Amino acid sequence: MAAAQKREGRRTRAEQRAASVKLILDTAEELFSQHGYFGVTIKDVADKMGIHAALIHYYYDGKKALFDAVFERRVDYAVTVRTAGLDAYEAEVGNQPTIEGALRAYYDGAFDVYINGDEGWRSFGRIFAQVNNAPGYGAEKMDTYFDPLVLRLIGLLKKALPDAKLEDLFWSFQFTSGAYTLILSRTGRIDRLSGGLCASDDFEAVRERFVTFMAGGLEALYKHRKLNKRRPRKPAKLKKPSKPKRSKP
Repeated sequence: MAAAQKREGRRTRAEQRAASVKLILDTAEELFSQHGYFGVTIKDVADKMGIHAALIHYYYDGKKALFDAVFERRVDYAVTVRTAGLDAYEAEVGNQPTIEGALRAYYDGAFDVYINGDEGWRSFGRIFAQVNNAPGYGAEKMDTYFDPLVLRLIGLLKKALPDAKLEDLFWSFQFTSGAYTLILSRTGRIDRLSGGLCASDDFEAVRERFVTFMAGGLEALYKHRKLNKRRPRKPAKLKKPSKPKRSKP
């Protein structure tokens, strides 16, 4: 009986490895979220864990491999949530989407992850914001994981506004994406600006307002374009040719 309990208490090598990897990734995630990719070394992660850096090198071939593992651990779920949101919305509305409906399908589920998830997800949100705003390796990761979803969103917006300029829809997404990643960064600036009235980690308050605000901006741009298109252009005034000056004899 005692021997059986002892065997149950032991962890297999696979379980020990999984526990070690999880601890490494959790620690690296926290540090990368606070200091960014270039502000963290393998030694920093090892020191935070109280282990030798060689153990981390045993699992990961350098800092980039460690950062990639941190990012990829959660990004697949983030993609799955957005895909499910778009799938459900398209099934519901068919060929009659709205601007606000399309944006909610893309963003609301993403905010729910940060509202309902643990602190690790909020750390990942900061890392996501860093990656989204980084040229080079960041752009490559966005291309790989999120570009197909973004193009689906643009397609829905185009169905909602068939005569909208395509470049306006892409610029509108750029604006929403920038605001979204600023929110994920949780810099604390709005806390100070508002004197504590708003909190940068209040994702529920953000979710309540974000899509309504962004949809309003996109609709305003669309209406502005249509209004200017209707206005007749005033013909340009032709300047009278000036008489050449005669030189004095």
